[in-house]
Amino acid sequence: MTQIAVAYTSSTVETEAVPVVATRRHAIHQMLVPFSVAYLIGAFATDLAYWRTALVMWERFSVWLIAAGLVIAALAAIAAVIDLLTRRQKPAWFRALTYVVAIALSIVNVLVHSRDGYTAVVPTGLVLSGLVTILLLSLLVGGWSLTYSDPVGAAQ
Repeated sequence: MTQIAVAYTSSTVETEAVPVVATRRHAIHQMLVPFSVAYLIGAFATDLAYWRTALVMWERFSVWLIAAGLVIAALAAIAAVIDLLTRRQKPAWFRALTYVVAIALSIVNVLVHSRDGYTAVVPTGLVLSGLVTILLLSLLVGGWSLTYSDPVGAAQ
């Protein structure tokens, strides 16, 4: 049986550099926005399915997806406002206004979807879901943040 002994000198242990991991802080709203985007784009997909099949199940899915997207969007907006008020972030006005317009259209869309029958989705609900999808996909280009965390980005 062979034993291996490992010896450390005190100078090696004391002078050896210890790696430090610095985590980058992300704003909470950056984690919430993609969920609302996914729900609202999913509603467009279910609207398309309803348009092609006329199965009421797809219309119900659309209503639930839009409602869930609006709830998550409200939470993301609250988190973004808190970040702005604590002055940890600077507003990205164009991105934030695009998101607000998409959410306002989604509020109208959920009201349109709450009607009864085929006209709850076709054509008005389908058009609104399509517009919301286009607006939200335009946010994809620069990431999901509605604010800038650095002073350089704030000047943009």
